[in-house]
Amino acid sequence: MHIAQLRDFCLSKKGVTEHFPFDNATLVFKVMDKIFASTRIDKWEQGAQGVNLKCDPEKAQELREVYEGVQPGWHSNKKHWNTVAVNNSDVSDDLVQELINHSYIMVVKGLTKKIQVILKDL
Repeated sequence: MHIAQLRDFCLSKKGVTEHFPFDNATLVFKVMDKIFASTRIDKWEQGAQGVNLKCDPEKAQELREVYEGVQPGWHSNKKHWNTVAVNNSDVSDDLVQELINHSYIMVVKGLTKKIQVILKDL
């Protein structure tokens, strides 16, 4: 998976925007102003492709036990976030997309009912 494919997949979701809120290298994807994915552009250029994704705590632990390419979230709450290695790991592109979907759904479920209605109507 290339960074452009990751970006396109994230942006294809309803209500998603992209930002660089921390610096010029950290690309963040938000749904209704809540982060569900982040990645470091400079790391992709260096060959260390990865993406931080929100995850159900039990599922996060299970994934870490099964896949070397799934580690506790870098600069994130390690209980709720995973860093998923892309391309040079045992994590397939299909699994990356599945985990992006899971992260998106987790964040949407955490939105207020009012914001969820706004998102649904977009």
